[in-house]
Amino acid sequence: MELQPFHLAIPVNNLEAARNFYTNILGFEEGRSSDHWVDYNFFGHQLVIHLDSNHQGVLVSNPVDGKDVPVPHFGVVLEWEVFDAFAERIRSKGIPFIIEPYLRFEGLPGEQKTLFFKDPSDNALEFKSFKHISSLFAT
Repeated sequence: MELQPFHLAIPVNNLEAARNFYTNILGFEEGRSSDHWVDYNFFGHQLVIHLDSNHQGVLVSNPVDGKDVPVPHFGVVLEWEVFDAFAERIRSKGIPFIIEPYLRFEGLPGEQKTLFFKDPSDNALEFKSFKHISSLFAT
């Protein structure tokens, strides 16, 4: 089955700060926009940031592989080589990691590289990569 692009809309409490982050720091291509939302090319998917001045961001975490994974979070699965370049871009921009890039579930089904960081509105983002994409849903 061929994977299809998805659409994700997230709240941000400061549209200009979020726009600067997603456009200038992460380097995502901006698409349509208005005075209360902006859409982005998110690795071939559509990410839309919507202004919600009351948004408070991530408040909870759950343990996964010995790390505190923020809930909720969103992100995308990247190709193995793309992940390393993206992780280095995040590091070079001085964005603090919630969870530093590392290899999770090493030697187990679902072995993956992963990293977490937050945007200016405290939305948690996870980017991961599977050496063999066929293990994406392995148990």
